[in-house]
Amino acid sequence: MLEARLLESAYFGNGIFVFMKRETRRYIRELAFYSSIGFSVALSIFIGLAIGVYLDRKFDTSPWLMLIFLGFGIAAGYRNIGLAIKKSRKL
Repeated sequence: MLEARLLESAYFGNGIFVFMKRETRRYIRELAFYSSIGFSVALSIFIGLAIGVYLDRKFDTSPWLMLIFLGFGIAAGYRNIGLAIKKSRKL
């Protein structure tokens, strides 16, 4: 009976239910959250770099706009890390 209270079901589609402990579900959720931090940092840096390269080609200002927007992308990446730390403290 106690085991039944600790187990929760997770639906994975196609009629598949998986039963696992609440702690396991929490660990999986935290792992997904922390692994997404690296992706968001890399993506924000890449977007800043891509915008900078595009504007450099359009206005023929190579490499200045690329460097500026790369800096913006890095700053956005650090901001994402800060927001993730703030959110993790609430967990």
